Amino acid sequence: MHADTSIRRAPRTSRPRPRATVSSVLGELLLTAGVLVLLFVSWQMWIGDIIIGAQNNEKGAELSEQWAEAPAPEPPPVAATEQDGDVVYEPPVLEHPDDAEIFANMLIPRFGADYNVNIAGGTSRSRTLDKLGIGLYTQSKMPGEVGNFSLAGHRTTWGKPFNRIDKLKLNDAIVVETPEGWYTYRFRTLEYVKPTQVDVLLDVPQMPEMRTDERYITLTACSPLYSLAERIVAYGVFEGFQPRSEGPPDSLAPVDVASPSL
Repeated sequence: MHADTSIRRAPRTSRPRPRATVSSVLGELLLTAGVLVLLFVSWQMWIGDIIIGAQNNEKGAELSEQWAEAPAPEPPPVAATEQDGDVVYEPPVLEHPDDAEIFANMLIPRFGADYNVNIAGGTSRSRTLDKLGIGLYTQSKMPGEVGNFSLAGHRTTWGKPFNRIDKLKLNDAIVVETPEGWYTYRFRTLEYVKPTQVDVLLDVPQMPEMRTDERYITLTACSPLYSLAERIVAYGVFEGFQPRSEGPPDSLAPVDVASPSL
């Protein structure tokens, strides 16, 4: 007789599967909801910004086209004639706009040939910055007016019109278009300040006792990106005004973004 050497396997016993509980189902739903929220935030920050930014540029371009098709206003008085024969016009000063009233467009060649963003009165998020583009501070002077023409814009989300404010280079043109024509400012310098440092909006930035005959522009946005910790501030000085009857100024010429500043 031969011994039975085969290995006998013990019968498998099926383990009971864990039963779903209210807490486990709720946990999975919360996890799914969290993923959806993250996806929405990502869409808002990147994809949404691309769409809204393009829409803002289209709205600006449409307004520029309307102004171009309308009869050109009479040029303002001549302030001086330069040695080369070029005429220097006294820049017309517009009335201060109401809250959320669009009165101008901003064009910055450094930001691309299609950059054309509405400027409206007020700096509230709900009425101006989130919906229209760039906002004019309540106490600001108007384009071409002696003092400080001061503006605010988002650096992230809602089209982020000032997203590349830190890419400005010395003498870059910052052009403000209105029905009357174009006001050209030239970028000078950047600064980072605390949110409470509102003296950057003074007629002479940060110099409350100083009086001036100069014309400045100040652009403000939050810094760093996705943070409210600081403000990034870009300053510029007025170069001149070109009436609509003479066509767009040379300051709107395309900029080679790879070229160094002059």
